[in-house]
Amino acid sequence: MIPKATKIPGAFIIEPDLFEDDRGFFARLWSKPELATLGLESEFIEANLSYNKQAGTLRGMHYQATPHGQAKLVRCTRGAIFDVGVDLRPDSQTFKQWIGVELTERNRLLLFIPGDFAHGYLTLEDNTEVTYQVTAAYVPESSRGFRWDDPTFGIQWPDVGKLVMNERDRSYPPFAL
Repeated sequence: MIPKATKIPGAFIIEPDLFEDDRGFFARLWSKPELATLGLESEFIEANLSYNKQAGTLRGMHYQATPHGQAKLVRCTRGAIFDVGVDLRPDSQTFKQWIGVELTERNRLLLFIPGDFAHGYLTLEDNTEVTYQVTAAYVPESSRGFRWDDPTFGIQWPDVGKLVMNERDRSYPPFAL
Protein backbone atom coordinates (compact mmCIF):
# COMPACT_ATOMS: atom_id res chain seq x y z
CA MET A 1 0.00 0.00 0.00
CA ILE A 2 1.14 3.49 -0.81
CA PRO A 3 -0.23 6.07 1.68
CA LYS A 4 -0.45 9.68 0.53
CA ALA A 5 -1.04 12.41 3.10
CA THR A 6 -3.86 14.86 2.41
CA LYS A 7 -4.04 18.52 3.42
CA ILE A 8 -5.76 17.40 6.65
CA PRO A 9 -3.53 15.55 9.14
CA GLY A 10 -4.76 12.03 9.85
CA ALA A 11 -6.61 11.58 6.54
CA PHE A 12 -4.82 9.57 3.87
CA ILE A 13 -5.42 8.47 0.31
CA ILE A 14 -4.15 4.93 -0.02
CA GLU A 15 -3.08 3.64 -3.39
CA PRO A 16 -2.74 -0.12 -3.69
CA ASP A 17 0.78 -1.24 -4.60
CA LEU A 18 0.05 -3.70 -7.42
CA PHE A 19 2.16 -6.82 -7.84
CA GLU A 20 1.39 -7.86 -11.40
CA ASP A 21 2.07 -10.98 -13.40
CA ASP A 22 0.46 -12.84 -16.32
CA ARG A 23 -2.55 -13.79 -14.13
CA GLY A 24 -3.41 -10.21 -13.14
CA PHE A 25 -2.31 -8.55 -9.92
CA PHE A 26 -2.29 -8.78 -6.13
CA ALA A 27 -2.38 -5.79 -3.78
CA ARG A 28 -2.58 -5.25 -0.03
CA LEU A 29 -5.35 -2.73 0.65
CA TRP A 30 -4.42 -2.07 4.27
CA SER A 31 -2.01 -3.33 6.86
CA LYS A 32 -2.34 -2.75 10.59
CA PRO A 33 1.45 -2.40 11.07
CA GLU A 34 1.79 -0.03 8.11
CA LEU A 35 -1.14 2.14 9.24
CA ALA A 36 0.33 2.17 12.77
CA THR A 37 3.57 3.69 11.41
CA LEU A 38 1.38 6.59 10.23
CA GLY A 39 -0.24 6.86 13.66
CA LEU A 40 -3.58 5.60 12.35
CA GLU A 41 -6.10 3.45 14.21
CA SER A 42 -6.82 0.29 12.25
CA GLU A 43 -8.72 -2.06 14.54
CA PHE A 44 -11.54 -2.48 12.05
CA ILE A 45 -14.52 -4.27 13.58
CA GLU A 46 -17.17 -3.99 10.83
CA ALA A 47 -17.23 -3.93 7.05
CA ASN A 48 -20.14 -2.30 5.26
CA LEU A 49 -21.42 -2.37 1.68
CA SER A 50 -23.55 0.35 0.11
CA TYR A 51 -25.26 -0.09 -3.27
CA ASN A 52 -26.53 3.00 -5.07
CA LYS A 53 -28.84 2.63 -8.08
CA GLN A 54 -28.46 6.11 -9.52
CA ALA A 55 -25.71 8.58 -10.25
CA GLY A 56 -26.30 11.63 -8.10
CA THR A 57 -27.03 9.66 -4.93
CA LEU A 58 -25.71 11.64 -1.99
CA ARG A 59 -25.15 9.97 1.37
CA GLY A 60 -24.00 12.23 4.17
CA MET A 61 -22.80 14.13 6.02
CA HIS A 62 -22.65 11.63 8.90
CA TYR A 63 -20.60 11.15 12.04
CA GLN A 64 -20.90 9.68 15.52
CA ALA A 65 -20.47 11.85 18.62
CA THR A 66 -17.49 11.27 20.90
CA PRO A 67 -16.59 8.73 22.20
CA HIS A 68 -18.19 6.64 19.43
CA GLY A 69 -16.36 8.06 16.40
CA GLN A 70 -15.73 5.62 13.57
CA ALA A 71 -12.51 5.79 11.62
CA LYS A 72 -13.29 4.58 8.09
CA LEU A 73 -11.39 3.03 5.24
CA VAL A 74 -13.50 3.63 2.13
CA ARG A 75 -13.21 2.05 -1.33
CA CYS A 76 -15.47 2.18 -4.37
CA THR A 77 -15.63 -1.35 -5.79
CA ARG A 78 -18.05 -0.61 -8.64
CA GLY A 79 -18.71 2.67 -10.40
CA ALA A 80 -17.38 5.98 -9.03
CA ILE A 81 -17.91 8.34 -6.10
CA PHE A 82 -16.72 11.70 -4.87
CA ASP A 83 -15.84 10.89 -1.25
CA VAL A 84 -15.66 13.65 1.38
CA GLY A 85 -14.26 13.85 4.90
CA VAL A 86 -14.67 16.90 7.16
CA ASP A 87 -12.39 17.54 10.14
CA LEU A 88 -14.55 17.95 13.26
CA ARG A 89 -11.68 18.08 15.77
CA PRO A 90 -12.18 21.42 17.59
CA ASP A 91 -8.50 21.59 18.60
CA SER A 92 -7.24 20.87 15.06
CA GLN A 93 -5.61 23.51 12.87
CA THR A 94 -7.80 22.13 10.06
CA PHE A 95 -11.08 22.19 12.04
CA LYS A 96 -14.04 22.48 9.62
CA GLN A 97 -11.85 21.88 6.56
CA TRP A 98 -12.75 19.15 4.09
CA ILE A 99 -11.05 16.84 1.65
CA GLY A 100 -12.62 15.24 -1.37
CA VAL A 101 -11.28 12.50 -3.60
CA GLU A 102 -12.71 10.58 -6.51
CA LEU A 103 -12.70 6.87 -5.73
CA THR A 104 -13.48 4.55 -8.64
CA GLU A 105 -13.36 0.89 -9.47
CA ARG A 106 -10.68 1.82 -12.03
CA ASN A 107 -8.29 3.83 -9.83
CA ARG A 108 -8.74 1.46 -6.85
CA LEU A 109 -7.88 4.23 -4.38
CA LEU A 110 -8.98 4.12 -0.74
CA LEU A 111 -9.60 7.00 1.66
CA PHE A 112 -8.77 6.69 5.35
CA ILE A 113 -10.92 9.05 7.43
CA PRO A 114 -10.22 9.49 11.17
CA GLY A 115 -12.98 8.76 13.68
CA ASP A 116 -13.64 12.39 14.49
CA PHE A 117 -14.46 13.35 10.91
CA ALA A 118 -17.83 13.58 9.20
CA HIS A 119 -18.18 11.49 6.06
CA GLY A 120 -20.31 11.53 2.96
CA TYR A 121 -20.16 10.72 -0.72
CA LEU A 122 -21.83 11.42 -4.03
CA THR A 123 -22.18 8.74 -6.70
CA LEU A 124 -20.90 9.71 -10.14
CA GLU A 125 -22.21 6.63 -11.98
CA ASP A 126 -25.28 4.41 -11.86
CA ASN A 127 -25.02 1.09 -10.00
CA THR A 128 -22.18 2.14 -7.72
CA GLU A 129 -21.00 0.03 -4.79
CA VAL A 130 -18.96 1.30 -1.88
CA THR A 131 -17.31 -0.77 0.83
CA TYR A 132 -15.94 0.65 4.03
CA GLN A 133 -14.47 -0.74 7.17
CA VAL A 134 -15.03 0.99 10.51
CA THR A 135 -13.25 0.93 13.86
CA ALA A 136 -16.33 1.21 16.08
CA ALA A 137 -19.86 -0.15 16.07
CA TYR A 138 -22.75 2.02 14.98
CA VAL A 139 -24.41 3.61 18.04
CA PRO A 140 -27.79 5.06 16.97
CA GLU A 141 -28.03 7.54 19.86
CA SER A 142 -24.60 8.95 18.91
CA SER A 143 -25.50 9.36 15.24
CA ARG A 144 -25.17 12.93 14.02
CA GLY A 145 -25.14 14.79 10.75
CA PHE A 146 -25.30 18.13 9.02
CA ARG A 147 -26.49 19.35 5.64
CA TRP A 148 -24.37 18.37 2.67
CA ASP A 149 -24.46 21.99 1.47
CA ASP A 150 -23.80 23.66 4.84
CA PRO A 151 -21.97 26.95 4.10
CA THR A 152 -19.84 26.42 7.23
CA PHE A 153 -17.73 24.01 5.15
CA GLY A 154 -18.21 25.09 1.54
CA ILE A 155 -17.83 21.57 0.17
CA GLN A 156 -17.49 21.74 -3.61
CA TRP A 157 -19.48 18.76 -4.81
CA PRO A 158 -19.33 17.79 -8.49
CA ASP A 159 -22.37 18.93 -10.48
CA VAL A 160 -24.34 15.80 -11.33
CA GLY A 161 -27.75 17.39 -11.79
CA LYS A 162 -30.61 16.15 -9.63
CA LEU A 163 -29.59 14.67 -6.27
CA VAL A 164 -31.05 11.47 -4.84
CA MET A 165 -31.17 11.66 -1.03
CA ASN A 166 -33.17 10.19 1.81
CA GLU A 167 -35.25 12.49 3.99
CA ARG A 168 -32.89 12.26 6.97
CA ASP A 169 -29.90 13.53 4.98
CA ARG A 170 -31.99 16.18 3.22
CA SER A 171 -33.35 17.59 6.48
CA TYR A 172 -30.21 17.69 8.65
CA PRO A 173 -29.79 21.04 10.41
CA PRO A 174 -26.75 23.29 9.90
CA PHE A 175 -23.59 22.21 11.69
CA ALA A 176 -23.27 22.64 15.45
CA LEU A 177 -20.83 20.80 17.72
